[in-house]
Amino acid sequence: MAKNFKRHTITAALPYANGPVHIGHLAGVYVPADIYVRYLRSQGRDVAFVCGSDEHGVAITLKARKEGAAPQEIVDKYHSMIKESFEKFGISFDIYSRTSAKIHHETSSEMFKDLFDKGVFEEQVSSQYFDEEAGQFLADRYIVGTCPNCGNENAYGDQCEKCGSSLSPSELINPRSALSGAAPVLKETRHWYLPMQDYENWLRQWILEGHKEWKSNVYGQCKSWLDTGLRPRAMTRDLDWGVAVPLKGAEGKVLYVWFDAPIGYISATREWATAQGKDWEPYWKADDTRLIHFIGKDNIVFHCIIFPSILKAEGSYILPDNVPANEFLNLEGDKISTSRNWAVWLHEYLDELPGKEDVLRYALCANAPETKDNDFTWKDFQARNNNELVAVFGNFINRAVVLTHKYFDGRIPERQELFDIDREAIQKVNDAPGRIAGALENFKFREALNEFMDLARAGNKYLADTEPWKLIKENPDRVNTILNIALQIAGNLAILGEPFLPNTSRKLEKILGSGSEVWSRAGQIDLLPPGHEINKAELLFEKIEDDVIDAQIQKLQHTKEENESSQPDVVTPSKPEIAYDDFIKLDIRIGTILEAEALPKSKKLLKLKVDTGIDQRTILSGIAQHFSPEDILGKQVSVLVNLAPRKMMGIESQGMILMAEDGEGRLRFVLPSEHVDNGSMIS
Repeated sequence: MAKNFKRHTITAALPYANGPVHIGHLAGVYVPADIYVRYLRSQGRDVAFVCGSDEHGVAITLKARKEGAAPQEIVDKYHSMIKESFEKFGISFDIYSRTSAKIHHETSSEMFKDLFDKGVFEEQVSSQYFDEEAGQFLADRYIVGTCPNCGNENAYGDQCEKCGSSLSPSELINPRSALSGAAPVLKETRHWYLPMQDYENWLRQWILEGHKEWKSNVYGQCKSWLDTGLRPRAMTRDLDWGVAVPLKGAEGKVLYVWFDAPIGYISATREWATAQGKDWEPYWKADDTRLIHFIGKDNIVFHCIIFPSILKAEGSYILPDNVPANEFLNLEGDKISTSRNWAVWLHEYLDELPGKEDVLRYALCANAPETKDNDFTWKDFQARNNNELVAVFGNFINRAVVLTHKYFDGRIPERQELFDIDREAIQKVNDAPGRIAGALENFKFREALNEFMDLARAGNKYLADTEPWKLIKENPDRVNTILNIALQIAGNLAILGEPFLPNTSRKLEKILGSGSEVWSRAGQIDLLPPGHEINKAELLFEKIEDDVIDAQIQKLQHTKEENESSQPDVVTPSKPEIAYDDFIKLDIRIGTILEAEALPKSKKLLKLKVDTGIDQRTILSGIAQHFSPEDILGKQVSVLVNLAPRKMMGIESQGMILMAEDGEGRLRFVLPSEHVDNGSMIS
């Protein structure tokens, strides 16, 4: 158990700095991690809570290409946005660093060089996909194709985001370049591989035998990977953005992002320790340190198999004691999608619902996807606020404080004789810390939150059952006891609620005039001594009205309508039926583009000279917004050669180039699968 460890290193998955944070990230990683860390700190544990922006890898370069910016501009923009959002939301990192930092490049390079010098890596020359149109090797995320496991046609070369399978580019069916859309070719390149198969037996013993307490989704995914057998995995990539491979002759190569990103935890710890005047090494190398990774389920293999293998190969680092990965959070019945803008973005939430950070923390924890994917809806969010936080927790605190000011001038009354109902309430206070701690120690955050709310429910019921407002005239001494116990419950809620609802706990402490208390004080019934003066009541939570929720639902509906209007139907309705005799009138042949030039007065048309095998002819094609003239010289195309000539822009066009339009409106040439002679007929 955690109590046997002297210190704790807690990591939260590094978010990609290619976009803002959304509620799926919060529910899956950052809220549970923050709850756990706040719990540890309240117990006086030595904790390093580290995170930072993951600023390397293909996701960044793709975003940069899309926005027409340099990768550094992209990561600077989103690193600042993410960091500010976390700070405003109250995620209590000890440090939020970034992998573009000098200390990270140094730490990653040192780790790679150390493993290289120890002879850990296997140097291999292999054939990898190369985009001839873009003129570069394709990292895994630059390659998309059909997943061999689930049939998703847009799986990446390293992972299918639909079924969660980890892949290699060679496993994709019909791979294509994410840069140009062209089919990539294989070309030789040299890389350094981590021989994962050498660690398979050790991993099997360490995980399958040594960590049967891990969550079933984590344990099961690890077992599945190990049962299928591990293979060497390249730790370097042909890319111009990232940590340069620290070897001579490795120019133009960087460290694989899943090699350098987890090392970001180490480099962030070094940065934090230096600023604090501490030694960083005990947090990563001492046996009495507990290392825990909070991640989403899509990162399990990297944190449980690849990164531990790297640490094992280095030899001086501790290994994760637990990796409590969560499943995914959906939004209003649909998978969260950054590309479709189907998300509740944290920075927007903070602007549009100010002061409601704890409400979101509560809703996300109460509905956390701990063992299966769960769904966030705005109506559920509203119900949890109004029916639980306002009607139960807030109502109890307000009644206890208001009655104390009304009957005792705001001072804690002294308990008198206890009855069974009082003893039952006191027992619930005594039991609550252990029950909540037991759930938190086992990473059951929903259960822990429910135990906390059960204490609030017990307090609310205690006041409702004892009815001190009716007893005040006939038995004022009895009211002394009731309100004393109610306020002791409130004091305990302030302590026990801090990991879940930190802003609310601070407000409650202010009302009670109690100051911050440590976890060891929870469960006691004398937190607030008789005569102690409390402050006036203020609402801990406010009811969220329908119009606020309707505005958020309408915002999502607008997003859905925009997505639907910007994309064509999945299946374009067929044109009117024709007879076979109509079809055979079409003379479609393969030709080659000999010349291509833009027309000065047209944004859409290119003037082409095409060898059709029967002649060389001029064809005007509306593809100028998709292709530049120099890119298509020498390309084979399909030509409708017996189309009646048509004059455009004063030029007679003698045929039509056949094109296919994808779901995003991009044009692709209709081509034979391999080179054929000009004039070959399509039939």
